[in-house]
Amino acid sequence: MALLDLLGRKTALRVLWELSKRSLKFRPLQEAAETSPGVLNARLGELRAAGLVERGTDGYNLTTRGRELGKLLLPLVHWSEDWARELATYDACQ
Repeated sequence: MALLDLLGRKTALRVLWELSKRSLKFRPLQEAAETSPGVLNARLGELRAAGLVERGTDGYNLTTRGRELGKLLLPLVHWSEDWARELATYDACQ
């Protein structure tokens, strides 16, 4: 699946996560995503080509399609938080 290939690339999900909160210009997005300029530039190019991110006057932001994807991924975030708590409880009992 092309989407999973894209989302599996280094920092792709992190870029989407950071842009779900607010629009960011390149340098602040680089700092927020904790990545190098080269990797960020590559991911932004791919995410823009996929129609998930756009560049506006206030920086990069999610497109309508990007925001829809974020809503679809939110249940996965909740699931992973529950899973992490269960793992922590399991590890504490070991």
